[in-house]
Parts: sequence; C-alpha cells; structure tokens
Amino acid sequence: MRNVYLVTTFLVVLTISLFGFRGTKFTHPPMDVFPEWAFPGMKRQPKPRPQGESRFFADGRADRPLPAGVVSRDELRNDDAKFAGKDAAGAWVRGFPAGIDVDTRMITRGKQRYTIYCSPCHGAVGDGNGITKQYGMGATPTYHDPRLRDMAEGEIFNTITHGKGNMLSYADKILPADRWAVILYVRALQRAQTGTSADVPVDHKSELGIQ
Repeated sequence: MRNVYLVTTFLVVLTISLFGFRGTKFTHPPMDVFPEWAFPGMKRQPKPRPQGESRFFADGRADRPLPAGVVSRDELRNDDAKFAGKDAAGAWVRGFPAGIDVDTRMITRGKQRYTIYCSPCHGAVGDGNGITKQYGMGATPTYHDPRLRDMAEGEIFNTITHGKGNMLSYADKILPADRWAVILYVRALQRAQTGTSADVPVDHKSELGIQ
C-alpha cells in the first residue's frame, strides 16, 4: 500500500512539474526552492538599467556622465580619407591615405582577410568564380574588368563599408585598416593578371628561369 502511495505521489508531482496549473493566475511569487540566503549574492544581483534609478549614487541615476577627458575605445573616425574613402574635397581617394603603411605585412593581412570574406564570392584570383557561383550566384563581377581596374581605391573602400547591389556591408566584419589591406591585395591580384617577364626585377629573373 505504501508503494502505491509513493508512486501516486510521484506521478502527481511529475504531472504538475511538466504541465503546471495551466490557465491559473497566481497573486504571489512562486515558491523559492533555493532561497537567497543559501546562495548570497548569486541569485539576485543588482544591476543598473538604462535610464533607471540607483540608490547608490547621490543623484539617483543609474546612467553615469562620462568622466572628463574620456576617449572612445574604438578608433576615432575623424579622417574622411581613412574612414570614408574620400578626400577633403569629397572626391574618391586614389591610392592609399596618409597613415596607411603599404608594406609586406599589410598585403599579407589583406590576403588573409580577402580569403576569409571575399574569396567565397569573388574567387581566389578575383575573377568572380567563387564557391557561391556553384550554388546559383552568377552576378559576382570580376576584379579584372576594366571598370574595376580603374575604380578609385576610395570607392572600393566605400563598397566594402556600405555594400553595393547584391553585396551587403562588411563594416561589421572588416575593420577600416583591414579594408585598405584587402584593397591592396585586390590591386596585387589585378596586377598579377597583367604582369609580364619585364616586370620581374633583374636580380630575381634567374629564380624564374627568365634570361
């Protein structure tokens, strides 16, 4: 008899646990199985809410004014050429803005970012034959089109930042400095498609078997 009672009690508790009192309105908080005193400071941790009140500060506000002299934790966006791709006259920048070090490290970084974010659509060599083309995306342009070869670097930067056509913005994925690095690598891809033996420095011709 005792076993029957225990099984019945278990089934009732299980049913209530799974389905609860559906449609019932309660006027008191539910039973606290693990009370605060058992886990002090862990269950209910006070936190400020936007535009909320706080008894901790004398002015009663949870939002705090910025300290004097505070600076942004992000890069300051006060250089149009570097962050918008335009010069002081509002024209697209040709070349790379001041403060951008065009070197081997930058082009290596550009290749890395390009491989991650650009090559799936634009292809490893920038010809528009990325993996997405095999899945029906056939409108990706090639970087070797004369129009894109002649496009100002600043305009390419703007396209990466804001997107264009079917291409969405990559501003949340690629930092401004990395966007310029990607552009540098794109220029390298374009240059590689039109390079000839005459472009190889004399000191390196023998390495390529060029007389």
